Amino acid sequence: MGINVQKPAIDIGIIAKDIDAMMKFYGESLGLELEATIPMPGGGAMNRFKVGDSIIKVIELDPAAPAEAPPGGIRGASGYRYWTIHVPNLEEVVNRIDSGGHKVVVPAKVIREGITIAIVADPDGNWVELLQNG
Repeated sequence: MGINVQKPAIDIGIIAKDIDAMMKFYGESLGLELEATIPMPGGGAMNRFKVGDSIIKVIELDPAAPAEAPPGGIRGASGYRYWTIHVPNLEEVVNRIDSGGHKVVVPAKVIREGITIAIVADPDGNWVELLQNG
């Protein structure tokens, strides 16, 4: 028996090292809508960006987290290393990210017929795969 889900999406939380740079990346470079900023229990704030029915929670802790995840994307360590956003305008998004001074880890490339991907890094080094179908 599987789980019963209440919404057809997932939410992901990212604990930010540099909240200002992260807010600019997700809000301006990716162009995601900021749904809300909510105080965090124990100090800090959660910034909720909408991605379809999903939410990207960019969190500033106060006090800051005591450790950092190792960088390096897919081959850098075990655990969550990247996540994917499906977009209809991959080249445009990658160009906006690149011109904003952010790292394009994997330039746009066809990985199989009808599927093009690119991987970018947010200011804290988290990898985001962008996928265009068609």
